[in-house]
Amino acid sequence: MGLNLQISAGFNDDERPEISAMYWQAFGQKLGYVMGPQKRALTFIEDLLDPSHAICARDQNGTLLGVVGFKTAKGALVDGTWNDMTRHYGWFGSTWRATLLHLLERDTENQRFLMDGVFVASHARGKGVGTALLDAISHEAARRGYKELRLDVIDNNTRARALYERKGFVAGDIHHLGPLRHVFGFSSATTMIRQVSP
Repeated sequence: MGLNLQISAGFNDDERPEISAMYWQAFGQKLGYVMGPQKRALTFIEDLLDPSHAICARDQNGTLLGVVGFKTAKGALVDGTWNDMTRHYGWFGSTWRATLLHLLERDTENQRFLMDGVFVASHARGKGVGTALLDAISHEAARRGYKELRLDVIDNNTRARALYERKGFVAGDIHHLGPLRHVFGFSSATTMIRQVSP
């Protein structure tokens, strides 16, 4: 049964811990070795979350159900400077973490709007929240004048890839991690593109 969803840009400061936890639940398996331990990672994410790069789904009572992030030349859903990272991880911890995370970095471009993660609360999965957020980010891309929406999906996230394909995303380049698959827990990521309508 579907939910009566409310889609809106941004979030409130008091939602930061909840969004941080949801983000970690979705991406912690991929980022755990680099961003852990979990307690520190959650604090880091909570601190750096940028509401200007988020679209949220809530139910009719205002309960947060999911978030889709995007990346622009001005920032991303979770973005920070070297100083931000050293504040949380120290100089040495930041050095090797930043080096590894840089290898996963995806650059923005003029032609395609870059989606930077979508995640849904565990109790709300399978109820159309992810689909609604994908539609919302497509509308945002069109609103900003883009003709295409771009994302990357890792090889072991078959459920997400199936959703993307149902929503009209087409697979493109595959990026292989090589030996770094042992660090991040996946072997490759596929770029997927969706045409958006004005």
